[in-house]
Amino acid sequence: MNGKAVLISGCSSGIGRCAAEILKARGYRVFASARLHKDVDRLKAEGYEAVWLDLRDSDSIRSAVAQVLDATEGRLYGLFNNAAYGQPGAVEDLSREVLREQFETNLFGTHELTNCVIPVMRAQGEGRIVQNSSVLGFVAMPYRGAYNASKYALEGLTDTLRLELKGSGVHVSLIEPGPILSRFRENAHAAYKKNIEPENSVHRATYQAMEARLVKQGPAAPFTLGPEAVVKRLIHALEAGRPRARYYVTFPTYLFGTLKRLLPDSVLDRMLGRIN
Repeated sequence: MNGKAVLISGCSSGIGRCAAEILKARGYRVFASARLHKDVDRLKAEGYEAVWLDLRDSDSIRSAVAQVLDATEGRLYGLFNNAAYGQPGAVEDLSREVLREQFETNLFGTHELTNCVIPVMRAQGEGRIVQNSSVLGFVAMPYRGAYNASKYALEGLTDTLRLELKGSGVHVSLIEPGPILSRFRENAHAAYKKNIEPENSVHRATYQAMEARLVKQGPAAPFTLGPEAVVKRLIHALEAGRPRARYYVTFPTYLFGTLKRLLPDSVLDRMLGRIN
């Protein structure tokens, strides 16, 4: 792609790391970012142009964007908002502070980063903004309320942004993966241990089964795909003349997308309620 610059958030592992590798091989000038300095150092040692980016920190966001624009003489073709984590727990066990922390990374920081690059893309008359959402951005599952809420909000904000950027040359797309091989469960388990007190909850019996799923080795759900399945949709969103508003990834996303359109809420609730 003639060295077009793309900034990717959350490149320490999983989807972000895979996206950085594949896009670099494809000819993009990739700026890989990570929240921990040790991961930034590792990415640099592996040959990436890496920047520190913590979506909870406004100064970090502004500094990362400034570094990228300084290196590219003020141009940026693509932004892949990939960084996020999942906070497990029943809604009634989520404190205001825990919910706010989920939104700081998954929504507020993503929003601020996006707003930092929009003026650049508008000025150059082209750009691609790709949001990594989730099947949980349009269907709710129990004990995933914080993550559900953050991804539902991201989808609403992104749909609005897409309308507002019409005619600017800047295209906005959502990718909605189902189960993908990554460190997502490992990070979710850490967030659960930090913020949820199962012994004081009416949901403690359910939490035991949920913990077993979070620590299980290998794919935890049927139809799990590798991160390259997400990157395939990312490439289309970056390169297609008319990128799609939404890209489904994995069979569960297609399935629940169809069921949500066809089934009454009461029937869909019974199906989703069986998932822990």
